[in-house]
Amino acid sequence: MILLDKVSKSYGAQLALAPTTLEFASARTAALIGPSGCGKSTLLRMIVGLVRPDSGRIVIEGEPLSGSNLERCRHAIGYVIQEGGLFPHLTAADNVTLLARHLCRDAGWIGARVSALAELVRIPRAILERFPRDLSGGQRQRVSLMRALILDPPVLLLDEPLGALDPVTRYGLQEELKCIFDALGKTVVLVTHDMSEAAYFGHKLVLLKDGRVLQQGALADLLERPTEAYVSEFIRAQRPLMVGA
Repeated sequence: MILLDKVSKSYGAQLALAPTTLEFASARTAALIGPSGCGKSTLLRMIVGLVRPDSGRIVIEGEPLSGSNLERCRHAIGYVIQEGGLFPHLTAADNVTLLARHLCRDAGWIGARVSALAELVRIPRAILERFPRDLSGGQRQRVSLMRALILDPPVLLLDEPLGALDPVTRYGLQEELKCIFDALGKTVVLVTHDMSEAAYFGHKLVLLKDGRVLQQGALADLLERPTEAYVSEFIRAQRPLMVGA
Protein backbone atom coordinates (compact mmCIF):
# COMPACT_ATOMS: atom_id res chain seq x y z
CA MET A 1 0.00 0.00 0.00
CA ILE A 2 1.13 3.55 -0.79
CA LEU A 3 -0.20 6.59 1.05
CA LEU A 4 0.39 10.23 0.14
CA ASP A 5 -0.78 12.45 2.97
CA LYS A 6 -1.13 16.16 2.06
CA VAL A 7 1.95 15.97 -0.17
CA SER A 8 2.89 19.05 -2.20
CA LYS A 9 5.71 20.29 -4.42
CA SER A 10 6.61 23.64 -6.01
CA TYR A 11 9.62 24.85 -7.96
CA GLY A 12 9.92 28.50 -7.04
CA ALA A 13 6.62 30.13 -7.97
CA GLN A 14 5.64 27.18 -10.17
CA LEU A 15 3.23 24.74 -8.54
CA ALA A 16 4.01 21.15 -9.52
CA LEU A 17 1.63 19.42 -7.10
CA ALA A 18 -0.92 21.02 -4.78
CA PRO A 19 -1.42 19.43 -1.32
CA THR A 20 -2.61 15.97 -2.30
CA THR A 21 -3.87 12.97 -0.36
CA LEU A 22 -4.03 9.66 -2.24
CA GLU A 23 -4.01 5.99 -1.36
CA PHE A 24 -2.95 3.18 -3.68
CA ALA A 25 -4.21 -0.20 -2.52
CA SER A 26 -2.00 -3.28 -2.25
CA ALA A 27 -2.03 -5.70 -5.17
CA ARG A 28 -4.01 -3.25 -7.33
CA THR A 29 -3.08 -1.13 -10.34
CA ALA A 30 -3.70 2.62 -10.42
CA ALA A 31 -3.21 4.82 -13.47
CA LEU A 32 -2.26 8.50 -13.25
CA ILE A 33 -3.63 10.37 -16.25
CA GLY A 34 -3.81 13.94 -17.44
CA PRO A 35 -2.19 16.40 -19.86
CA SER A 36 1.54 17.08 -20.03
CA GLY A 37 2.82 19.05 -17.05
CA CYS A 38 -0.12 18.16 -14.80
CA GLY A 39 2.04 16.60 -12.06
CA LYS A 40 1.87 12.88 -12.91
CA SER A 41 5.61 12.25 -13.15
CA THR A 42 6.38 14.55 -10.21
CA LEU A 43 4.02 12.50 -8.06
CA LEU A 44 5.67 9.27 -9.18
CA ARG A 45 9.19 10.61 -8.53
CA MET A 46 8.19 11.64 -5.03
CA ILE A 47 6.97 8.12 -4.28
CA VAL A 48 10.31 6.66 -5.33
CA GLY A 49 12.22 9.34 -3.43
CA LEU A 50 13.85 11.11 -6.37
CA VAL A 51 12.00 14.31 -5.51
CA ARG A 52 11.43 15.42 -1.91
CA PRO A 53 7.99 16.92 -1.17
CA ASP A 54 7.73 20.40 0.30
CA SER A 55 5.08 19.22 2.74
CA GLY A 56 3.21 16.11 3.79
CA ARG A 57 4.39 12.54 4.11
CA ILE A 58 4.65 9.43 1.95
CA VAL A 59 4.15 5.97 3.45
CA ILE A 60 5.34 2.87 1.58
CA GLU A 61 4.14 -0.50 2.85
CA GLY A 62 3.45 1.01 6.28
CA GLU A 63 6.78 2.85 6.61
CA PRO A 64 7.02 6.65 6.26
CA LEU A 65 9.62 7.68 3.68
CA SER A 66 12.44 9.74 5.20
CA GLY A 67 16.05 10.68 4.60
CA SER A 68 17.26 7.97 6.96
CA ASN A 69 15.45 5.06 5.27
CA LEU A 70 15.31 6.33 1.70
CA GLU A 71 17.77 3.85 0.20
CA ARG A 72 16.20 0.86 1.94
CA CYS A 73 12.69 1.91 0.92
CA ARG A 74 13.81 2.33 -2.69
CA HIS A 75 14.78 -1.34 -2.71
CA ALA A 76 11.09 -2.11 -2.11
CA ILE A 77 10.13 -0.17 -5.24
CA GLY A 78 10.65 -1.17 -8.85
CA TYR A 79 10.84 1.86 -11.16
CA VAL A 80 10.50 1.84 -14.95
CA ILE A 81 11.16 5.21 -16.60
CA GLN A 82 10.31 6.48 -20.06
CA GLU A 83 12.06 4.57 -22.85
CA GLY A 84 13.60 2.17 -20.34
CA GLY A 85 16.59 4.22 -19.21
CA LEU A 86 19.08 1.39 -19.71
CA PHE A 87 22.80 2.13 -19.31
CA PRO A 88 24.21 1.96 -22.87
CA HIS A 89 27.67 0.70 -21.81
CA LEU A 90 26.23 -2.37 -20.03
CA THR A 91 24.76 -5.47 -21.58
CA ALA A 92 21.07 -6.13 -20.99
CA ALA A 93 21.98 -8.79 -18.42
CA ASP A 94 24.31 -6.41 -16.57
CA ASN A 95 21.57 -3.75 -16.57
CA VAL A 96 19.14 -6.24 -15.06
CA THR A 97 21.50 -7.42 -12.33
CA LEU A 98 23.21 -4.11 -11.49
CA LEU A 99 21.41 -3.47 -8.19
CA ALA A 100 21.56 -7.10 -7.06
CA ARG A 101 25.31 -7.17 -7.69
CA HIS A 102 25.73 -3.85 -5.88
CA LEU A 103 23.98 -5.39 -2.87
CA CYS A 104 26.27 -8.45 -3.10
CA ARG A 105 23.47 -10.93 -3.66
CA ASP A 106 24.58 -14.51 -4.18
CA ALA A 107 25.52 -15.28 -7.80
CA GLY A 108 23.33 -18.38 -7.81
CA TRP A 109 20.35 -16.40 -6.59
CA ILE A 110 20.96 -13.74 -9.25
CA GLY A 111 21.17 -16.33 -12.01
CA ALA A 112 17.95 -18.02 -10.93
CA ARG A 113 16.20 -14.69 -10.65
CA VAL A 114 17.28 -13.61 -14.15
CA SER A 115 16.04 -16.90 -15.60
CA ALA A 116 12.67 -16.52 -13.88
CA LEU A 117 12.27 -12.92 -15.03
CA ALA A 118 13.33 -13.70 -18.60
CA GLU A 119 10.60 -16.33 -18.72
CA LEU A 120 8.11 -13.92 -17.15
CA VAL A 121 8.67 -11.14 -19.72
CA ARG A 122 9.18 -13.61 -22.60
CA ILE A 123 12.68 -12.65 -23.66
CA PRO A 124 15.29 -15.23 -24.76
CA ARG A 125 18.35 -15.44 -22.53
CA ALA A 126 20.64 -14.96 -25.54
CA ILE A 127 19.22 -11.47 -26.10
CA LEU A 128 20.36 -10.45 -22.63
CA GLU A 129 23.97 -10.60 -23.84
CA ARG A 130 23.31 -7.73 -26.25
CA PHE A 131 23.81 -4.04 -25.55
CA PRO A 132 20.77 -1.72 -25.46
CA ARG A 133 21.61 -0.26 -28.88
CA ASP A 134 21.14 -3.73 -30.36
CA LEU A 135 17.67 -4.25 -28.87
CA SER A 136 14.29 -3.30 -30.28
CA GLY A 137 12.09 -0.87 -28.37
CA GLY A 138 9.96 -3.69 -27.04
CA GLN A 139 13.02 -5.66 -25.93
CA ARG A 140 14.43 -2.64 -24.11
CA GLN A 141 11.17 -2.22 -22.21
CA ARG A 142 11.17 -5.90 -21.25
CA VAL A 143 14.74 -5.60 -19.97
CA SER A 144 13.83 -2.44 -18.05
CA LEU A 145 10.94 -4.29 -16.41
CA MET A 146 13.28 -7.14 -15.46
CA ARG A 147 15.66 -4.64 -13.86
CA ALA A 148 12.79 -3.11 -11.88
CA LEU A 149 11.68 -6.54 -10.64
CA ILE A 150 15.10 -8.05 -9.85
CA LEU A 151 14.68 -7.67 -6.05
CA ASP A 152 11.01 -8.75 -6.20
CA PRO A 153 9.75 -5.43 -4.77
CA PRO A 154 6.15 -5.17 -3.53
CA VAL A 155 5.67 -1.85 -5.35
CA LEU A 156 6.12 -1.18 -9.07
CA LEU A 157 6.08 2.32 -10.61
CA LEU A 158 6.02 2.91 -14.37
CA ASP A 159 6.36 6.31 -16.03
CA GLU A 160 5.00 6.23 -19.60
CA PRO A 161 6.65 2.84 -20.17
CA LEU A 162 5.08 2.29 -23.59
CA GLY A 163 4.92 5.84 -24.92
CA ALA A 164 7.83 5.57 -27.38
CA LEU A 165 6.71 2.29 -28.97
CA ASP A 166 4.96 1.80 -32.29
CA PRO A 167 1.23 0.97 -32.03
CA VAL A 168 1.56 -2.75 -32.79
CA THR A 169 4.40 -3.30 -30.30
CA ARG A 170 2.60 -1.16 -27.74
CA TYR A 171 -0.60 -3.18 -28.07
CA GLY A 172 1.22 -6.47 -27.60
CA LEU A 173 3.16 -5.23 -24.57
CA GLN A 174 0.00 -3.85 -23.00
CA GLU A 175 -1.49 -7.33 -23.03
CA GLU A 176 1.69 -8.88 -21.64
CA LEU A 177 2.08 -6.26 -18.92
CA LYS A 178 -1.49 -6.74 -17.76
CA CYS A 179 -0.90 -10.48 -17.45
CA ILE A 180 2.31 -9.80 -15.50
CA PHE A 181 0.59 -7.35 -13.14
CA ASP A 182 -2.22 -9.84 -12.50
CA ALA A 183 0.21 -12.70 -11.94
CA LEU A 184 2.57 -10.85 -9.57
CA GLY A 185 -0.06 -9.17 -7.40
CA LYS A 186 2.06 -6.07 -6.75
CA THR A 187 0.98 -2.53 -5.97
CA VAL A 188 1.35 -0.83 -9.35
CA VAL A 189 1.17 2.88 -10.19
CA LEU A 190 1.34 3.68 -13.90
CA VAL A 191 1.68 7.12 -15.51
CA THR A 192 0.12 7.60 -18.93
CA HIS A 193 -1.57 10.35 -20.93
CA ASP A 194 -3.56 7.73 -22.87
CA MET A 195 -7.06 7.25 -21.44
CA SER A 196 -7.60 3.90 -23.16
CA GLU A 197 -4.33 2.57 -21.71
CA ALA A 198 -5.27 3.84 -18.27
CA ALA A 199 -8.67 2.17 -18.51
CA TYR A 200 -7.10 -1.09 -19.67
CA PHE A 201 -4.65 -1.31 -16.78
CA GLY A 202 -6.17 0.62 -13.91
CA HIS A 203 -8.43 -0.62 -11.16
CA LYS A 204 -8.40 3.06 -10.19
CA LEU A 205 -7.82 6.11 -12.37
CA VAL A 206 -6.51 9.41 -11.01
CA LEU A 207 -6.99 12.41 -13.31
CA LEU A 208 -4.74 15.41 -12.66
CA LYS A 209 -4.68 18.91 -14.12
CA ASP A 210 -2.40 21.82 -13.16
CA GLY A 211 -0.97 19.90 -10.20
CA ARG A 212 -4.34 19.00 -8.71
CA VAL A 213 -6.36 15.80 -8.56
CA LEU A 214 -9.66 16.49 -10.31
CA GLN A 215 -11.20 13.05 -9.86
CA GLN A 216 -10.28 9.51 -8.90
CA GLY A 217 -12.17 6.25 -9.13
CA ALA A 218 -13.09 3.53 -11.57
CA LEU A 219 -13.54 4.31 -15.26
CA ALA A 220 -17.32 4.24 -14.81
CA ASP A 221 -17.07 7.00 -12.20
CA LEU A 222 -15.25 9.33 -14.58
CA LEU A 223 -17.53 8.46 -17.50
CA GLU A 224 -20.87 8.59 -15.72
CA ARG A 225 -20.25 10.87 -12.72
CA PRO A 226 -17.65 13.50 -13.71
CA THR A 227 -16.94 15.96 -10.90
CA GLU A 228 -16.31 18.85 -13.27
CA ALA A 229 -16.47 19.74 -16.95
CA TYR A 230 -12.79 19.10 -17.68
CA VAL A 231 -13.15 15.43 -16.76
CA SER A 232 -15.70 14.96 -19.53
CA GLU A 233 -13.62 17.08 -21.93
CA PHE A 234 -10.52 14.97 -21.33
CA ILE A 235 -12.40 11.73 -21.94
CA ARG A 236 -14.28 13.11 -24.95
CA ALA A 237 -11.00 14.22 -26.56
CA GLN A 238 -9.79 10.61 -26.49
CA ARG A 239 -13.08 8.87 -27.20
CA PRO A 240 -11.88 7.36 -30.53
CA LEU A 241 -9.16 5.58 -28.51
CA MET A 242 -11.66 4.28 -25.98
CA VAL A 243 -13.33 1.78 -28.28
CA GLY A 244 -13.25 -1.59 -26.55
CA ALA A 245 -11.73 -0.18 -23.34
